[in-house]
Amino acid sequence: MMKKLFSLQLCVATVLSAYAVNPADVAICDASMTRQGDAMNVALSLDLHSMDIAHSKAVLFTPFITNGTDTVALQPVGIYGRTRYYQQLRHGTDGDLVVVRDSERPDTLVIDRSVPYVSWMNGASLRVRCTDIACCNKPIAEFATPDLSRYAEYEPRWVFVQPDAEREKHFELSGSAFIDFPVDQTVIYPEYRRNTVELAKVQATIDSLRGDGDITVTNVWLKGFASPESPYSHNRDLAIGRTAALKAHIMKLYNFPDQTVLTDYEPEDWAGLRRAVLSSNLDNRDAILALIDSDMEPDAKEARIKKLYPADYRFMLNNFYPALRHTDYRIEYNVRRYTDIDEIKRILRERPNHLSLNELYLVAQSFDPQSDEYIKVFETAAAMFPDAPDAHLNAANAAMKRGDLTSASRYLAKAGDSPQADYARGVLFLMQDDIAKAAPLMRRARSAGITEADSALEYIDFKIR
Repeated sequence: MMKKLFSLQLCVATVLSAYAVNPADVAICDASMTRQGDAMNVALSLDLHSMDIAHSKAVLFTPFITNGTDTVALQPVGIYGRTRYYQQLRHGTDGDLVVVRDSERPDTLVIDRSVPYVSWMNGASLRVRCTDIACCNKPIAEFATPDLSRYAEYEPRWVFVQPDAEREKHFELSGSAFIDFPVDQTVIYPEYRRNTVELAKVQATIDSLRGDGDITVTNVWLKGFASPESPYSHNRDLAIGRTAALKAHIMKLYNFPDQTVLTDYEPEDWAGLRRAVLSSNLDNRDAILALIDSDMEPDAKEARIKKLYPADYRFMLNNFYPALRHTDYRIEYNVRRYTDIDEIKRILRERPNHLSLNELYLVAQSFDPQSDEYIKVFETAAAMFPDAPDAHLNAANAAMKRGDLTSASRYLAKAGDSPQADYARGVLFLMQDDIAKAAPLMRRARSAGITEADSALEYIDFKIR
């Protein structure tokens, strides 16, 4: 397996002006030194568009790798003025020199070399020796660039996580219906008060699924709640009866098997009352909250609030209690799996909520990693699966790829504690130039088998040595 141990990318405008020629201004850009297996590869781009060489002169560029007393020079390139070029042709080229005539030189010269890897090259410097040559191959000036790796910027290697393919793609839709019943009754009257609207909400949710051939409804779950006035036992009977009435209404509309529609109940919705009181400005709000949170029996608790705070109780009865008489519903369903990428792309455009995390990942791979579509898919996955760490980890990587570190930080807050998440957080800190916070995360990721952390740690070691 090819293993990238050392990678430095940069674009520095290093001006080499110590030439006897008039002067040769050269910018070295995009220098990299990369180990691949048993080879160390070096790549350089030289911007030569401002270069001005006298006819009788030449300039040699010789990349070399050095670490202490160990040095290896790579194949040089020479740019030759007209007279010097023909002299070189007559006398021949020494060694493996590449000769380029000045009139034929490109504006950008790419030097791509490879030498056998030796262990001392870990942490080595990459430099370029620039030599002015006069007639008779006599060097008249020589200059070596500074250590180019000093100008290196960290280039992350991204680790996206492919979510497992689900055997079943299980989804759900949920909501609340506020169905009004006459006092102490459990019969649904569709035209009573706002029941037409509330019943239509439930029906529309079911219809949105049943009209899709890719969907199979597996369960319709109903849970009825009553408000705290009246005895607890009576409210329990009301919650049970009213939930059963809604089930019967649904069963008349749809040909569901009886076991598909499941029911539950909560005799009194104290949790809902607490939320309403907490967000209110009642005169005795804190005292009422203390009673709600107490261990008193429900009937005694409600009687206590009514007796001690009658004005607040009347306000709650008129403004809070009606919303506590509701039925929560949840429609659970399965969506068939998609395997064809073109079909997944169509579903992504038309019904993205039908796609699983795995399918979203697969379709992302069909886009150019530098494209907006590639990034948008991962952002869509995080929005659709807000509790899925892998979705947020991939979205964080996509955000960092485009340089949006603020969004990346937000996504990483929900990316979990996997080795891949440790690595991604380390990448974020390195992009923020926070070596101290990045180092322990990268070491932990490497110890957990994240090989991409190797080059990050070598960069860290270089920066702190």
